[in-house]
Amino acid sequence: MKTMKALVKSKSEEGIWMEEVPVPQCGHNDVLIKVKKTAICGTDIHIYNWDKWAQQTIPVPMVVGHEFSGVIENLGSEVQGLALGDRVSAEGHVTCGHCRNCRAGKRHLCRNTIGVGVNRPGCFAEYVCVPASNVFKLTDAISDDVGSILDPLGNAAHTALSFNLVGEDVLITGAGPIGMMAVAIARHAGARHIVITDLNDYRLDIADKLGATRTVNVSKEKLDDVMAELNMTEGFDVGLEMSGSPAAFREMLAKMNHGGHIALLGILPDDTQIDWNMVVFKGLKLKGIYGREMFETWYKMSSMLQSNLDITPAITHHFKIDDFQKGFDVMRTGQSGKVILDWT
Repeated sequence: MKTMKALVKSKSEEGIWMEEVPVPQCGHNDVLIKVKKTAICGTDIHIYNWDKWAQQTIPVPMVVGHEFSGVIENLGSEVQGLALGDRVSAEGHVTCGHCRNCRAGKRHLCRNTIGVGVNRPGCFAEYVCVPASNVFKLTDAISDDVGSILDPLGNAAHTALSFNLVGEDVLITGAGPIGMMAVAIARHAGARHIVITDLNDYRLDIADKLGATRTVNVSKEKLDDVMAELNMTEGFDVGLEMSGSPAAFREMLAKMNHGGHIALLGILPDDTQIDWNMVVFKGLKLKGIYGREMFETWYKMSSMLQSNLDITPAITHHFKIDDFQKGFDVMRTGQSGKVILDWT
């Protein structure tokens, strides 16, 4: 039996471990991909930390990870439209294909979604097997590094492109990797003022490089003062909530213009309270975001990257896979953007 190196959640405790595991066996409609680059996601940190969510969700032992790029090594007998040697990434949400939304072409709303590296073996390995319908070919304009972060870029794109941004004033709460990449997308799409808030100066600095009009550390500055500085008199037109912070969300609601639109990607605590009068009397529209539209978001991402969208400032660290622990350590400090692990 052929084996491979892989990062495995092999114990029900904090940590992740490098092990030799069998190379996955693929079915008729699957693709075996030789992994070149992977990226560490916030989800992977939850799994590493073995928090309450991870304990309730992750089967042990299992290969984890879901952000990657690589090359097709083998094809199932029924696979069409792909070829050996194609450079690819893949959608990490595997959908059922038979529920109402799947049959209507709205796979991102599948009620039976399972996640690569969450509910089924992932990509932190020399090889990963995924359904051919989840594979996305990379153009020459997309490097292996950028190809490995299309999953979080897709979250940013799905969120940011939910509403018209041309000439609009945009407030982004949360400057994590997805929030900072949403800055670049909003700038690329023609927004006027793009203001992003956080408590982390390191990440706010990256957001500045990605095109923010103004970055705001809310522990040091008031958003009202920044709005006045930008001569904003009516509030923000579009809000992108990326932080999962009740305080940030409440401030966003207060600073939205009447008739504004908010896309919610951050996961707020169960007991989050807001002033619903803000929603009702301002006529705000709220939209929940989960994952990426399959595959419209992927085509939008690819097209933007081919037309000079530059998200490379969001990639701050690279490590060879044997140094994976250093990658997880730096991610856990919060003093990073995207961290790439090199399997070549």
